[in-house]
Amino acid sequence: MKLKSFVLKLESFIPYRMSVTSNRISRVIASIYSARFGLSIPEWRVIATLGDRNEETARDLVERTAMDKVAVSRAVSSLVKKKLVRRNAVQHDGRITLLRLSPAGRRVYEEIGPLALNLEKEVLDNLSQEDKQTLHRILDQLGKKLDEMETKHSKSGE
Repeated sequence: MKLKSFVLKLESFIPYRMSVTSNRISRVIASIYSARFGLSIPEWRVIATLGDRNEETARDLVERTAMDKVAVSRAVSSLVKKKLVRRNAVQHDGRITLLRLSPAGRRVYEEIGPLALNLEKEVLDNLSQEDKQTLHRILDQLGKKLDEMETKHSKSGE
């Protein structure tokens, strides 16, 4: 019988800890917008992205939100039915659809945005300004490294 040659403790594995923290923050924010607006986490991410960027394709949303195509498609379809998002075909290429918030969707974004920012402030309240800047710097560095790794692995077919 061969013994394993590694020790993986999830509670100290950074990717796991980041995922758990992210999911917990998303659940807390979701408790605000779900009860008030009947939105799911993917729907809120689409609204937040469109509110910030104004107009995007579904492909752009997949990339910016790091959600899979199916989750984005379902969220967009639901938001269109709720009349919070509008779809507009691009005139020179009918296969491409641009998505943007409707006036009702813009109002939801403008109401939830400050709530989300207040929640972020509360979550980070026990960190010093220096710690917050360090956290942003670390997240930027991790993002750049992940971009490199994704590019490398997509080119190598892994």
